[in-house]
Amino acid sequence: MKKLYLFFLAVLPLVVAAQTVPNGNKPFGFATCSSRTDASQIFEMTGGGSFDCRADSVEGSIVLKSDGNDMAQKLTDAVGNHSVVVLDGSAGDFLISKVCRLQGLKDKTIVGINNATLRTVWHITPEIVDRLNSEGIPAMTTNGGGGTLPNGKVIKEQAEYNTRRILIEMLNDKKEKYRNSGIFALEDCQNVIIRNLKLIGPGSIDVGGKDLLSLAHCTNMWIDHCDFIDGMDGNLDITDESDFCTVSWCTFSYTEHSYRHQNTNLVGSGDSETQGKLNITYAYNVWGAGCRARMPMVRVGKVHVLNNYYCCEGNASSCINPRKYSECLVEGNYFAKNIKKVFEPKDAAAYVWDDSNITVTQPKRMPQSKGKVKIPYKYTVLPAETLPPLLSVHAGARL
Repeated sequence: MKKLYLFFLAVLPLVVAAQTVPNGNKPFGFATCSSRTDASQIFEMTGGGSFDCRADSVEGSIVLKSDGNDMAQKLTDAVGNHSVVVLDGSAGDFLISKVCRLQGLKDKTIVGINNATLRTVWHITPEIVDRLNSEGIPAMTTNGGGGTLPNGKVIKEQAEYNTRRILIEMLNDKKEKYRNSGIFALEDCQNVIIRNLKLIGPGSIDVGGKDLLSLAHCTNMWIDHCDFIDGMDGNLDITDESDFCTVSWCTFSYTEHSYRHQNTNLVGSGDSETQGKLNITYAYNVWGAGCRARMPMVRVGKVHVLNNYYCCEGNASSCINPRKYSECLVEGNYFAKNIKKVFEPKDAAAYVWDDSNITVTQPKRMPQSKGKVKIPYKYTVLPAETLPPLLSVHAGARL
């Protein structure tokens, strides 16, 4: 029997079905690995020197509060110049006018306290929704039929072309600055921890815009206890040869502000991703209201989907979608009532749908397995029936 990976949240001991719940203050899963197969190759993940919300006491830390204005540059500078950035929400939300590009970071921690919320300045308005509906955007295809925008850019898809055309006209913005409405874009980073933050975007819309959080060419990353709401393109995408990442105790959702393209989590940007990369753990997360697809969608990588709660009624396509060359191990997840599309592999190298998963509404065809998927780290599969009450209370920015 697999042993429980030893990490515990000191201030919140939980017991479910006589098991200690792994809700800890230390990274785990693929974030702590240096090999996709060899358990002895461990990565000592430290971030900026602190895992928890008392990080303001760590040497090299800074505490940042909102001043009510655009905080994008101040936040970018703070992360670049300090090992630990504590975002204190006591003065209000952090307003972000454009995505904070963080490149080449090493050994950093970004952690929130006092309900730290980062929110994009631009958002989809009812007027925009009315105009898009009146011009028939919901009925348009995403496969061909595009055109050339007033700024000269050629768009191949009919729905994206017309959406962007309308927004250029409504916003009088040929440069399409609104498309930069994300929170963090990390590139070429290593040993970075992001915890206990609420990230709120402008609402999903099919314009090829920014994600709330994106990781590109990043390794050994731990994203933990965060809320992702209304990302423009995706909520959290991990692409471009990123490797050894863990996403744990996070929530993903969309509200009435989202319009189209509620595709929440992408692993791998295309079939040409380098094989052997994109080893990712998703554990103890909630995919909730409004999530329509990509929970996650995987290309090329090896992904462990462990003990997550799916309550995304009405999802348009399958929750978990392993594609070209990918490997996917799905264990101990709970799919709530009226979630009929749960798992759909396509050209994946290997995938295992374990008997420990629970689907309340039986899909038309139960998922099958193909080959074997081996995970190098130790873990325990919690009983899936314990997840709805557990994760509904403790997942997200609640440390």
